[in-house]
Amino acid sequence: MDEQVPRPKRPRGIYLLPNLFTTAALFAGFYAVVAANQGRFEPAAIAIFAAMILDGLDGRVARLTHTQSDFGAEYDSLSDMVAFGVAPGLVAYQWALSGLGKVGWLAAFVYTAAAALRLARFNTQIGIADKRYFQGLPSPSAAGIIASMVWIGDNFEILGASVSWFVAIVTVGSGLLMVSNFRFHSFKDLNVHGRVPFVLAVVVMLVFALIFIHPPVILFAGFMSYALSGPVLTLARRRERLSQRRRGRPDADAGSGGRRGD
Repeated sequence: MDEQVPRPKRPRGIYLLPNLFTTAALFAGFYAVVAANQGRFEPAAIAIFAAMILDGLDGRVARLTHTQSDFGAEYDSLSDMVAFGVAPGLVAYQWALSGLGKVGWLAAFVYTAAAALRLARFNTQIGIADKRYFQGLPSPSAAGIIASMVWIGDNFEILGASVSWFVAIVTVGSGLLMVSNFRFHSFKDLNVHGRVPFVLAVVVMLVFALIFIHPPVILFAGFMSYALSGPVLTLARRRERLSQRRRGRPDADAGSGGRRGD
């Protein structure tokens, strides 16, 4: 009789440290929804940005401590769905979209559904897609647009009902950019471990100083610029490819030798 090969035992337990950061990001997204329901929109927006920072840390902590796992990757994706999909949509709805009736909750749903589709597509393209670019606007960047917009409105005491249609357009537009085929720079090819020019350190310092002048306005401008860079980059590359094809296309009239039949 053939000997039965013992099945490898699944490791029990999870890595605590990176999942703590993921849990904190999940909590920040949940808190944003709770704060928005209470009419506290500035804390809600700040909570979404806190989730962005924590989301950037959990993966780096996992790589530095060699604690990557399939569980952590799935947990991180679910946390992103709450923090960057559900929370921004509901915050925008509570602030401005609720007065539009069905149009308002449909706009919030389009954004949330687009975030889910964006995350699902990203998970299926891991190891296949070019790491230098994202296909579609990353969900944290889309959430940054919504959160900074709400933060600006709360800071300048703008009633959400007075700008409800503008908020609806921005919310739906951010969602559509997430599921688009536009390419966005991922900046993963930047070498942050090696030596960099001293000027770069000065630039980073100036960027932080600029943000602290008026965080919501500067963050909104930054995320909107990044969102617009995708269509501009994609269209510029498409035009460049078309021009290269035209240059390489042989001239149909070249070599005809004059009249037909000569």
